[in-house]
Amino acid sequence: MFFPRARQSTHATGRPTAWRAATAGALVLPLALLALEIRAGSTAQAQTREPVNSGQGIAAEAVAHGTRAPLAATVSEGQVKEVAPGGVITYPSVTSCLTVTVRLRGGGLVGAHASLFQVPGELRSDEILPALKALVGGRPVAAIEVKGAVGAWHPSYFTKAIESYGDGEQVPVPSGQDVAGIARAVADGLGRARHIVTVQDVPDGDQIVH
Repeated sequence: MFFPRARQSTHATGRPTAWRAATAGALVLPLALLALEIRAGSTAQAQTREPVNSGQGIAAEAVAHGTRAPLAATVSEGQVKEVAPGGVITYPSVTSCLTVTVRLRGGGLVGAHASLFQVPGELRSDEILPALKALVGGRPVAAIEVKGAVGAWHPSYFTKAIESYGDGEQVPVPSGQDVAGIARAVADGLGRARHIVTVQDVPDGDQIVH
């Protein structure tokens, strides 16, 4: 960018000292404003290029793109979804499954339907908690509710799915309703405090959570 050169002091022009001081002062302000504009533009560009924090995952991307959660969602086996405050989540045909519902302090619900055996095209049991954690992100959580066939689940299924065991490997078998173990596995998988997790064995059928 071109800036006019300050006039040199000569006896030929006859300009007084006061005029030279005023001219120099007039140039200082535009230059200072230009510097601030350049710095602001650089900062905005750096913020625009900054990637979404992986710990916040899907939730951060949703906020960045201004998307809004629906008021109702059906969460089938191997799926993770969110509803807005006042919304309803329906978990259909919960038989050998576990559902994990995260109640956000802001009023919304984020739910996951963990399947004992993987449904084609959907998440395995050892993928469900990482996906749920990513969707919740860093938002404050009021409570986490685990419901379903508690007696059919070994806590380790959340970290290593049944399908991942090879020939000759022994798949852990639950010896009863390990409520404490499941609660601990869910809390650890979501990175949340153990005391906000509750586990409840419920009869087969649809689960509707408000």
